[in-house]
Amino acid sequence: MTTKDQTVITVAATVNAPIDIIWKAWNDPSHITKWSAASDDWHTTKAENDLRTGGKFNSRMEAKDGSFGFDFGGVYDEVIPYELMRYTLGDGRKVKITFEKNADGVKITESFEAEGQNPIEMQRNGWQAIMDSFKRYVESARQL
Repeated sequence: MTTKDQTVITVAATVNAPIDIIWKAWNDPSHITKWSAASDDWHTTKAENDLRTGGKFNSRMEAKDGSFGFDFGGVYDEVIPYELMRYTLGDGRKVKITFEKNADGVKITESFEAEGQNPIEMQRNGWQAIMDSFKRYVESARQL
């Protein structure tokens, strides 16, 4: 993903699970609310996902103490099941996610255009923490 005059940040994790389980956990709102948080003091209270090119998604992320919250959403530009999704966030930034099977499971790579309000390292750490939360959720789940 190349963008003009835009910093692109990439995070990744290899998840030891079959691609169909990973795809379902990544995209099903009933699962998204269980893993989509960067730290234990945050949670996703609601998720909606119309997983198709042109479809919209939205997750409500909130601090558990109620002090702050925001909607994370956008529109899918491209969806290739079990392989790729590209979307545009509500603020116009682009995101690309790939799912690549390998000997250890599935490597998920997420590249996103940085926003201008928070330091790059903070953004990278936050998105990586959510990716790591997803990995823990899928690998520890007994049934998905």
